[in-house]
Amino acid sequence: MTTLKIGIIGCGYISSIYMENIQAFKHLSLVACADLDLERARSQAEQFGVPRACTVRELLDDPEIDLVINLTLPKVHAEICLQVLGAGKHVYVEKPLAISLEEARLVLDTAKENRLLVGSAPDTFLGAGIQTALQLIESGEIGDPIGASAFMIDRGHEHWHPNPAFYYEEGGGPMFDMGPYYLTALIALLGPIHRVGGSARISYPERTVTSEPNAGQKITVLTETHISGTIDFASGAIATITTSFDAFGGSSLPPLEIYGSKGTLLVPDPNLFDGTVRLRRKDETDFTDIPVQPNLEGNGRGIGVADMADAILKGKDHRASGQLAFHVLETMHGFLDSSRNGAFYHLKSTCTKPKPFSHAEKFPTT
Repeated sequence: MTTLKIGIIGCGYISSIYMENIQAFKHLSLVACADLDLERARSQAEQFGVPRACTVRELLDDPEIDLVINLTLPKVHAEICLQVLGAGKHVYVEKPLAISLEEARLVLDTAKENRLLVGSAPDTFLGAGIQTALQLIESGEIGDPIGASAFMIDRGHEHWHPNPAFYYEEGGGPMFDMGPYYLTALIALLGPIHRVGGSARISYPERTVTSEPNAGQKITVLTETHISGTIDFASGAIATITTSFDAFGGSSLPPLEIYGSKGTLLVPDPNLFDGTVRLRRKDETDFTDIPVQPNLEGNGRGIGVADMADAILKGKDHRASGQLAFHVLETMHGFLDSSRNGAFYHLKSTCTKPKPFSHAEKFPTT
């Protein structure tokens, strides 16, 4: 077998870029999409040339589908993943892997029992920006990594998203929504995490939607919306991170910086696949723009699926793995646990630092 047949469950906003990109890879064949709203699935199938729109049950019962991309709401990620695995198919899920650690562990254990693979977003760390930064770190350009800082500071999704309420439920908030991008990037650059400390709060118990079509709707906030944390990596490096939906005036802070014994690296927004990488060596007075790896630029959403499919076909490890996603999920819970208990949270999980991904490995497209 040289091609994997792919199905997508969940035809909301994020499905468009997946449908567009997945069909470009020669070793992937997108054959069906499903949604609880069948008309929405049909609309997406028609727009992106997907051969079949169907119910979730019909997709799961299709014996030809090898791998399912789960793009449902976070609160049902684990439930749908377990259904996919129960149908004998590999699964790749949008972030986070699950809401609770117990659900996430059940997904991974079920996959292992059935000799199936789990993959999870984000895969932005496979893009030109993070991979160029990783190349610079591993080649010794900044010396020994000592620390890092990460900032995702925003005013909240009720100002632009058409249906923002779920961002303020359990499993939402800035840490669970945007934290996976930053933490996955940090792990890709610095390795697994040993312990974390955190402080977190709900700044505004109620939010008012200003975006259409739900302008004026009131949202009761059920999860922390401003979180600051300290990260101790197994390597010895120390990082700080702040994620917030409470900065109504915005922020001018850089998204990600890595500090080393020989220099400082400015890393582009880990929510994106590319961007400007800047390096300042210890004897220099200014930062210099570094050319990014060629052929990894642009919105590569779905490259993690392509890498996972290649691993299935060739019997090797994939980078956006379930183990990595579980380690990120435990870290996010660790910040909240630390804030509530007033003590460091020591992670019980670990993961393998993902192998670098170069332009030479990028998969052929049609």
